[in-house]
Amino acid sequence: MEFLQLIEQLSNARGASGFEDEVIAVAREYCKDFATFKEDCMRNLYVYPKYNKGNRPLVMIDGHADEVGFMVQAIKPDGTLRIIPIGTWNKQALSSSKVQVYTENGYIPGVIAAIPPHFQSEAERNAPVTYESIYIDVGSTCAEETRKLGVKIGSVVVPLTDFEYDAARGLMYGKAFDDRLGVAITLETLKRLQGEKLEVDLVGVISAQEEVGSRGITAVMHNIKPDAAICFEGCPADDTFTPEYLVQDRLHGGVMMRHMDSTVICTPRFVSFSQKTAEKYNVKMQMAVRAGGGNNGAYIVSANGGTPVIVAGVPVRYIHTFHCIAAMDDVEANVQLGVALCKELNEKVIKSF
Repeated sequence: MEFLQLIEQLSNARGASGFEDEVIAVAREYCKDFATFKEDCMRNLYVYPKYNKGNRPLVMIDGHADEVGFMVQAIKPDGTLRIIPIGTWNKQALSSSKVQVYTENGYIPGVIAAIPPHFQSEAERNAPVTYESIYIDVGSTCAEETRKLGVKIGSVVVPLTDFEYDAARGLMYGKAFDDRLGVAITLETLKRLQGEKLEVDLVGVISAQEEVGSRGITAVMHNIKPDAAICFEGCPADDTFTPEYLVQDRLHGGVMMRHMDSTVICTPRFVSFSQKTAEKYNVKMQMAVRAGGGNNGAYIVSANGGTPVIVAGVPVRYIHTFHCIAAMDDVEANVQLGVALCKELNEKVIKSF
């Protein structure tokens, strides 16, 4: 499987938080020739390269498998579905989006709908979007018809968006780039390190339930005790709406190296080491200081008595919507950084963090 094909399969995989099975299946297939696996009940996947030797510092590379989604809370008498979010959506961008709803017979299509403006008062037209004001329509005329389709309370819902690649411009379009791009980078980094002379052992973690509070990585850090960790993320690009002097996550800008966000201050010495490593290997990098957001690094840095962590990412336009845009050269820059860091890390360096 080629790297771009991996990204396509990961993006198209259906995996809202808690339901990451399809993503895990793709990851297993990609790494089956050079790694062994463990999996826990939360659907965290641990990928151990066969080139590990043991008795060396353990570096964890993390990308979370889950995407934001919805869950069916109730089936209304007219057959439409009341939903609640799994994770945080840009609610203003939801109406008229196509979705796929899990049923016993597989996923079925639906549309996120709202009352047409023709039937709304002026106050209703100007009111903020809430989950009480939108619903999913699967084409039924009554609740019994919807139930016969296999839809139940608790059915999971994800976007119905197909991955596309514009080869001429190196641009990717699709869903779930947060964090399927991070998953792809994690797996490709492990693959490319075959045959390299390393002074560390590696474990790739495809973690679950990040979008609902980094729950999966909490279990991970109880199960393993890495000496250092790299989180690869799909990060909100800010280059289409931010003053030029504040743009820190630009499309084609390379790796976004995060100093901090609302949940974590990344290990400063590790961040500095990563900058110097990027310069040494000519990896394009942009630095970011965020007032909002959050990621798995927040839990990792304080787990097991403290674990050095960095958060590196791919600029993604229109994150947490049904249609994301990202650049292949930014993905490649993150893989190059992952490979370079693993080649440069050793026990002495890690202890210096």
